[in-house]
Amino acid sequence: MLLLIRTRVADYATWKSVFDERESSRKEHGGKRHWIYRSADEGNDVTISIEFATVDQAKAYAADPGLREAMARAGVSGQPEFAYLEAAETKTY
Repeated sequence: MLLLIRTRVADYATWKSVFDERESSRKEHGGKRHWIYRSADEGNDVTISIEFATVDQAKAYAADPGLREAMARAGVSGQPEFAYLEAAETKTY
């Protein structure tokens, strides 16, 4: 189960610092690992995927009031997009 978050930030370095300090919160909600992607054209467009065992864990993390506070401190602009994704297929080439 992946929680996918797409957002725009004012400054990637500032955002990343706040993201890093929230690692314990991700773990407390059952987060196992994460991936961060930046747009090739605009480095402040960020996509984060966080792996959870269940959709309930992912939704609890997304609903955590501390996440909204951290996003505000990190310079997230606008409303981030959240998607809850289950693997349908994996294949290596």
